[in-house]
Amino acid sequence: MTDASRLKSTIYVGGLDNAVTAPTLHGAFVPFGEIVDISLPTPEAPSSKDPHRGFGYVEFELPEDAREAIDNMDQSELYGRVIKVAAAKPQKDVSEGLGSKTAVWEQEGWLARNAVSEEDRDTVGKARAEAEERPLDPMEGLEGLDVAGPKPE
Repeated sequence: MTDASRLKSTIYVGGLDNAVTAPTLHGAFVPFGEIVDISLPTPEAPSSKDPHRGFGYVEFELPEDAREAIDNMDQSELYGRVIKVAAAKPQKDVSEGLGSKTAVWEQEGWLARNAVSEEDRDTVGKARAEAEERPLDPMEGLEGLDVAGPKPE
């Protein structure tokens, strides 16, 4: 199965109680289709006593089953808590975006997405030159505003 099709078949389940386990999620979502994998990410802090981070991922065999689970289980209740069920998003690379250890302009692809072409620089330079050539008239555009109050009809 390709990564794209796996992503379409994977759902995010958030707002989970600490009592929820992988077998619990399996039991809650198996009515919607064959489940391939269930993942409950553990807390990053080694001192944490929580069994998971309050969310998990359920991967179905078919993307249609994932959509059915989202439609039926979003905003439902599990162990007394309302859960959020949505399509899973692709995992960000650790070296990208906010919180990375690399400066944004040194990240791969940033320069290609944000580079300014010479044509754009020339256009901006011409517009600035034209703006500097015009005399500044602080009253320009204020004609007709010399009467106070509402406009007579």
